Amino acid sequence: MFPLPDFDAKHFLAHCARKPGVYRMLDGDGGVLYVGKARNLQARLNSYFQKNVSSAKTRALVGRIRDIQTTVTGSEAEALLLEQSLIKELKPPYNILLRDDKSYPYIRITSADRFPRVTFHRGTRRAGSQYFGPYPSGGAVREALSLIEKVFRVRNCSDSYFRNRTRPCLQHQINRCTAPCVGLVSEADYARQVQMAADFLDGRSREVVEQLSADMEAASLALEFEKAAILRDQLAA
Repeated sequence: MFPLPDFDAKHFLAHCARKPGVYRMLDGDGGVLYVGKARNLQARLNSYFQKNVSSAKTRALVGRIRDIQTTVTGSEAEALLLEQSLIKELKPPYNILLRDDKSYPYIRITSADRFPRVTFHRGTRRAGSQYFGPYPSGGAVREALSLIEKVFRVRNCSDSYFRNRTRPCLQHQINRCTAPCVGLVSEADYARQVQMAADFLDGRSREVVEQLSADMEAASLALEFEKAAILRDQLAA
């Protein structure tokens, strides 16, 4: 492969999309140095080329850039999932150098539990759980967890907290959990929530949307308008 010419950051940024997406920074041989995601690609990439960048590792990365490839996504959530997938596939060296933690974080779903929970995980993986990742940072995991709680309303509490509840907690009150701890959702319905969350984290968001649409239509036909409204809100999210 022929070496790429020096990178013209000013020209690139002038034509860069101002939309959510993923970017791949390439070296002179076309190898991927770093993969990242952004709510606004132009704004995020512009931050790398400022004179006041304090991190020596980031400055070293920028000095090696000879090209940047971008992929625009439909949402920041899609960008997050694509970023995770590309890091896992490509193993870019600067995704390792620029992280401060000892290992990449994952999202864990405790699938062996009667009412599984979704949590942040770092370290040894154990049987009885599903793991999704790796994610590039703890912040990326927290973003994904917040989305999962908002859309699929799966619990994140510890087992001891869960076992000792006598009334719904704040997560239920703000519509981020269906309160299986006090029996406000059936085991079957909760299992469907968890499966949709797992499908989404595996990148099968289209299937999740189709399932939610079908459930909403069925609820409307059955005159279960409150349930249909909840499903409508999930679809919007």
